[in-house]
Amino acid sequence: MSSDELKRRAAERALTFVTSGMRLGLGTGSTAAHFVELLGARVRAGHLDVVGVPTSEATHRLAVQHGVPLTSLDDTPELDLTVDGADELDHDLRLIKGGGGALLREKIVAAASGRMVVIADQSKLVATLGRFPLPVEVIPFGYRSTALAIARAAGKLGLDPVLHLRSGSSGSPFRTDSGNLIYDCDLRAIPDADALAAALTAIPGVVEHGLFIGLCSAAVVAGADGIRVLD
Repeated sequence: MSSDELKRRAAERALTFVTSGMRLGLGTGSTAAHFVELLGARVRAGHLDVVGVPTSEATHRLAVQHGVPLTSLDDTPELDLTVDGADELDHDLRLIKGGGGALLREKIVAAASGRMVVIADQSKLVATLGRFPLPVEVIPFGYRSTALAIARAAGKLGLDPVLHLRSGSSGSPFRTDSGNLIYDCDLRAIPDADALAAALTAIPGVVEHGLFIGLCSAAVVAGADGIRVLD
């Protein structure tokens, strides 16, 4: 079974968390895209009456395409449930997110939700976070200085990061939906994710980082031997 088929199975299982009347956060990325598509089919069939807040412009377009009614976080500041993917998750439901470049909006929406459910294929579940490079979103002003501060903060925790400024399709620096830049930090392993999260948050110029700690309440993980729900 392909990775994409596993992602879709996880997305199908996550639909069981959704009931009519819910205000939903809609995640970004290939796995979340399956969820939005499947959710739209249920809405169009009349089985679900929900409203969603997309975490990116790409998800907004996808939700419109599949007929999912939308609102904004300003008009609907409290959500019942967010369903999103992850680049990595551990058994304590700590995550690395941001591979799709939407970590800031994803974290804002997740924090506004009563519950966050992550959907992923088995390859995303790890014993220790850090194999996937950690995205850190920074403002453009003084971004090279901010990169030095990120490296110093990680070094104080015994890490030896390699920072890469993310490039867009044209070769110029990638810009998030909010107009910011992203450094992908190759750390290989993050023994103390809580300490690194706190250190990165304290750096002026860092808008947000891809460590999602204390936000995820359940994960639907699809593997060749079936689906597991970590709760």
